[in-house]
Amino acid sequence: MPDDYWPLSQLKLTTKRLELRVPNYDELSELAHVVATGVHEPGEQPFLTPWTNLPPRERALHIMQQHWSRRGAWRVEDWALEMGVFRGGQPLGMITLKARNFSVLREVKTESWLGLAFHKQGIGTETRAALLNLAFEGLGAVAALTEVFQNNHGSQGVSRTLGYCHDGISRDVLDGRVVISDRLRLNASNWVPSDPADMVIIGLAKARPFFIA
Repeated sequence: MPDDYWPLSQLKLTTKRLELRVPNYDELSELAHVVATGVHEPGEQPFLTPWTNLPPRERALHIMQQHWSRRGAWRVEDWALEMGVFRGGQPLGMITLKARNFSVLREVKTESWLGLAFHKQGIGTETRAALLNLAFEGLGAVAALTEVFQNNHGSQGVSRTLGYCHDGISRDVLDGRVVISDRLRLNASNWVPSDPADMVIIGLAKARPFFIA
């Protein structure tokens, strides 16, 4: 069976409202359609790589190709778990947990996007909390890191709500100008676990060797 070789396809995270899972081809196509309809207000730029500036069809293709690329490049020393976010079967967005040398460092990074129609409903916080539950409770991470533009108030708010603390800044170049991101860090000692009934991890036992050497 293919799942014997790729058990990540059976990994699922459930919350009160949501299910996070590695999308199959049809689900990835549905998520690409969400991207094509937009993931932020016009004029905003929440990502250092400006893929959302692409035309709708090219945005959708970017998401699909990135997902396939990350699956194909997976190594226990360098991985990126992309999970689709669904509510009652409806695709809402995607969230990624990634790490390098996790077996030694035990640190993860996160990135995400949601369709514009699903902003400001607490979905971003609930989704990130589920992924952090996988990282801390499921995989034994010691810290979760993220970098957020200082004017990205939505992502900043999610991070602060979940207990991230300021850990410096990063300066980069975007469209020929300097942009500044806050580096944010959440240590395992500051992580507040949710009620186990509200955050359920399914299928981790078989998938664990893909994360930890």
